[in-house]
Amino acid sequence: MATAPMQIALDLAAAAAGAGEVPVGAVITRDGAVIAEAANQMRAMADPLAHAEILAIRKALAATGDSKLEGCDLYVTLEPCTMCAGAISLARLRRLYYGAADPKAGAIDSGVRFFAQPTCHHAPEVVGGMNEGEAAELLRSFFRARR
Repeated sequence: MATAPMQIALDLAAAAAGAGEVPVGAVITRDGAVIAEAANQMRAMADPLAHAEILAIRKALAATGDSKLEGCDLYVTLEPCTMCAGAISLARLRRLYYGAADPKAGAIDSGVRFFAQPTCHHAPEVVGGMNEGEAAELLRSFFRARR
């Protein structure tokens, strides 16, 4: 049996934490098959744009050879920030599943609520709170160890 996409994202997030990155993992599927996966690599790439969602979107676009990801779903362990919400919208992802809410920097159900803005051209279907406890604990453990 195939591993659920959110579990893959959680495993990627745990590996990111082990590498000193903020533990966020992302997986993109099409027709139930994983077509891209990534974890945060901002430190490794010395790039503030190297969020898991952005890297996964880039990989999925390369894998499909298309300029949009219509019909694709994104699974990510943390509520996306404004930058990532914009990329999700521009990529035309069909659905967004996220784990832990991010009251400070999240932009989906927290903060600016990007997809609810009249200037947002495409809003995916959103399911928040998927494996929320496990995703939140990865983040709490990571930041607790650094304080």
